[in-house]
Amino acid sequence: MTVQLGYKVFIAEPIPQNVTERVPNGDRYMWSPQSTTLIFGERDAILVDPPFTREQLRDVSNWVRASGKQLTHIFITHGHGDHWFTAGALADQFGAQIVATPGTINLMHRDIALRETVWDVLFPSQISETSVTATPVEDNRIALEDHSLAVVEVGHSDTDDTTVLHVPALDLVVAGDVIYNGVHQYLAESADGGIQKWLAAVDIVESLQPRWIVAGHKNQELDDVGPRAISETRDYLNSSDELLNQHTTALEFFNAMMERYPDRLNPTALWMGATALYR
Repeated sequence: MTVQLGYKVFIAEPIPQNVTERVPNGDRYMWSPQSTTLIFGERDAILVDPPFTREQLRDVSNWVRASGKQLTHIFITHGHGDHWFTAGALADQFGAQIVATPGTINLMHRDIALRETVWDVLFPSQISETSVTATPVEDNRIALEDHSLAVVEVGHSDTDDTTVLHVPALDLVVAGDVIYNGVHQYLAESADGGIQKWLAAVDIVESLQPRWIVAGHKNQELDDVGPRAISETRDYLNSSDELLNQHTTALEFFNAMMERYPDRLNPTALWMGATALYR
């Protein structure tokens, strides 16, 4: 008899950045809420995209322990440090193996190099020492009891060399930052055709026909219905492309996007992207 799988999502709440100025709408600079996913069978589990601060590490560790499952793998969808800086500590606690694609591993090294000038400036004394210990995923497959989970490379999304994890038994895609769900999308790496590449990545996710999607940054009040999340992510990217061509300053673009998407969480992410794109 085939063991049934399940999944749970832990949402790390937004945390303030160490920035004194304000976002143009008056908000304090914040980090977006982010998702960590536990996919589990009868006894074993795989963790996807653990968060990045010491406090989040404690919370996720307690959450995994409370599941009663044996953690076998920690999978990293992409290289941004907020999705993996606690992976090493969790792997040590639970005896799990950290896995990612070679492209993601290369970008993990990049974010380690940015620790001193970026991450530790924005979040002083909040991030533990960490190193890249991930190993490549063999044949882009991860075994969970008698199921095979597929690592799907999708190219550029909000950074390069991103992947998603497809769980056919659950009609689920754990999408990292390829798909957003009710949160402003991070566009800082979307210049020079990046938006079109991201749209192509969204198309790949859609081709998997997921009923459910866990977005890397998610409003916890929203469900995980896949087609809606795909449609809304694509719409946001198309609007970004349209409005970038209509406005000449970061502030004009920010205001236009805020008017179009007033209910999305964390305008900081939008402003960080806008200032980078118009730099």
